[in-house]
Amino acid sequence: MENLVVLDHPLIQHKVSLLRDRNTRTKEFRELVLEISMLMGYEVTRQMPLKEVEIETPVGVAKTKVLSGKKLGIVPILRAGLGMVDGILKLLPMAKVGHIGLYRDPKTLEPVEYYCKLPEDVEEREIVVLDPMLATGGSASLAIEYLKEKGVKNIKLMCIIASMDGIKTVNKEHPDVTIFSAAVDEILNEKGYIVPGLGDAGDRLFGTK
Repeated sequence: MENLVVLDHPLIQHKVSLLRDRNTRTKEFRELVLEISMLMGYEVTRQMPLKEVEIETPVGVAKTKVLSGKKLGIVPILRAGLGMVDGILKLLPMAKVGHIGLYRDPKTLEPVEYYCKLPEDVEEREIVVLDPMLATGGSASLAIEYLKEKGVKNIKLMCIIASMDGIKTVNKEHPDVTIFSAAVDEILNEKGYIVPGLGDAGDRLFGTK
């Protein structure tokens, strides 16, 4: 698939297996989502630009590198995307966080917006959209469209499990957006859930049904 990066690091794959298990409880599920997000964050930010600086150490001066260029922003899709935020912030605590609230109409399976709050300088930032499950791709595509309307030029999508349908939808509607996923599942059921997937990520994160 075009514009798809599947992160197959052993630690990520091990934790995704635990995440899928129906017997994993809310506390452990929440911790696993945070850990997976942090591990994935290393790869998602791999291309961030650096600049050389001089640092005075206790014994001399070192020429070393620090982050430069565009600032990072992260935008979780409510509500399940919230579970991925702290993992990224552990790596990049300076990143600003926006929120886009979408829910999927149970009859049409189409996304419906109910909330949007973004950093004032969002157009100047590299944005990573967070959503644990890329199912039909409708919500992610709509969120990306909102960001483009606000002037954002550099967008990445980070999910834990993606369906083939969701990948195709995002690739078709936003061919400039790279998708980072820890796993790819083949099918969706009649309710639009990824199979085998892991169930409803939001319900499992927050202990609701």
